[in-house]
Amino acid sequence: MAALPDIAFILNDVLQAPAQWQALPPFADTDADLALQVLEEAGKFVTSVVAPLQRVGDEVGCRFAAGRVTTAPGFKEAYQAFWQAGWPSLSCAVEDGGQGLPAVLEGVLFEMLAGANHGWTMAPGLLHGAYACLKHHGSQALKDAYLEKIATGEWLATMCLTEAHAGSDLGLVRTKGTPQADGSVLVNGSKIFISGGEHDLTDNIVHLVLARLPDAPPGPKGLSLFLVPKVLPDGSLNAVVCERIEEKMGLHGSPTCVMRFDDAIGWQVGEANKGLNAMFVMMNAARLHVGLQGVGLLEAAWQKANAYAQERRQMRAPTAASGPSLINEHPAIRRILATQRAWIDGGRVLAYHTALQLDVAAHSVDATQRAAAQRWCALVTPVLKAAMTDQAFAGASACLQVFGGHGYIREWGIEQIVRDSRVAMIYEGTNEIQAIDLLVRKVLADGGAGITALLAELPASAHRDALVEATAALVSATKNDPELPYWVADDYLRAVALVLLESAWSRISAASTDARWTTPAHAFRTWVLPECNMRLGIIRQRLKT
Repeated sequence: MAALPDIAFILNDVLQAPAQWQALPPFADTDADLALQVLEEAGKFVTSVVAPLQRVGDEVGCRFAAGRVTTAPGFKEAYQAFWQAGWPSLSCAVEDGGQGLPAVLEGVLFEMLAGANHGWTMAPGLLHGAYACLKHHGSQALKDAYLEKIATGEWLATMCLTEAHAGSDLGLVRTKGTPQADGSVLVNGSKIFISGGEHDLTDNIVHLVLARLPDAPPGPKGLSLFLVPKVLPDGSLNAVVCERIEEKMGLHGSPTCVMRFDDAIGWQVGEANKGLNAMFVMMNAARLHVGLQGVGLLEAAWQKANAYAQERRQMRAPTAASGPSLINEHPAIRRILATQRAWIDGGRVLAYHTALQLDVAAHSVDATQRAAAQRWCALVTPVLKAAMTDQAFAGASACLQVFGGHGYIREWGIEQIVRDSRVAMIYEGTNEIQAIDLLVRKVLADGGAGITALLAELPASAHRDALVEATAALVSATKNDPELPYWVADDYLRAVALVLLESAWSRISAASTDARWTTPAHAFRTWVLPECNMRLGIIRQRLKT
């Protein structure tokens, strides 16, 4: 679990977060002391209740029999304690049963949870997105029946998009919704890769399902969104069937289900044929949380590796009088640890700032501020999701290397983090899709105006200026080469991530000259930031071909 002093330093000293959220009417009374108390209690809960279930979730996992899923021992009890203590509702509106706290506090909570027990955290991971989707697009009748239950976490929710023939290409979805005279819809079809599609954690599960109405146009413009509960309002079971759970590389504690809807009763959410508009509200909320998963997982891997490096002795370090030395005295190990620390700390600044901007976009009385915050969230969310989950896997693998052969066996727990972290690069939109979303759908769509304005707000640097130049060149060249942005999208996103991290480290360095922060700052400049030149070089080379 993340160290609370580090989190407090970034929130209070680097970002001045309390002053930012207190400038917004809903959070005027939420001071730094209250926020710290909330996070301290969150840390206690995560450490004492959730973290101890990490290994049993992986080794025992979920069990499937006769359409029912049983989670690992202790999972149900932990989840019941979680929602009854009010943790899912931190940032939900008070009128919906929530606590009305800033979104960044919820983000920190889920970062802690992911680092402590990624598999368990998958269960509540979609709650906020489902809440936001229903709050913005649901009818009053649906809100009355389901919103508070989702806000409080009493009922868990799923996002049912993917089908066997349609992975990320949602335009191929075949599931049907047939309107009924009473205003309901009968849903028929199958969905795969549904996290928490069936489980024993809560009495009801609320499925949000993409499907097609009878006269819908083809492709993504013909998709509608439907709320399909496991248990109907009269207490009877709906025609929602879990056919099996997937055997996965990692996340054994989370049931990934194949779901079938056989004339399942549901209700439309939002307008007909505009289901993606409603679903994107849920997906965007989920993507920020996945970026925070990356931070939390990398923090967990680093903590394990750092602790091991302070105990294990091997060979004589170059500056030691005699050996064997602690391995954290060897430059190769120090480089690994400092490099991952640079990603964690910088990524945390960017993720927390993005969560703060979500609240600014929603609650600021200043229209200019709202627009700038919306621009930041739209552009930076895919960057965070892709860059931090890429680094969670690569960095966890690097941390495993610190253990040598011991890292490859189950005893030390680092190999589980490597396995569990890999899927975050795939779900909630693959990282390749995030890159295309950034460059094609956002940067090029407005001729680079939005990203150029965002970059202008960052501290001046050669890397920032080079990225602005590359953006302008891409905007110009793409007019004659429609394939170009798809070739370089990954490189462009990575370059944006590194420039943003450079700005984050500029803020950290301005706030502290303590060795705790100067060491990873040096690592960032030495071993991380140079990648930006490489990525921009790839883009320039492609522009010449």
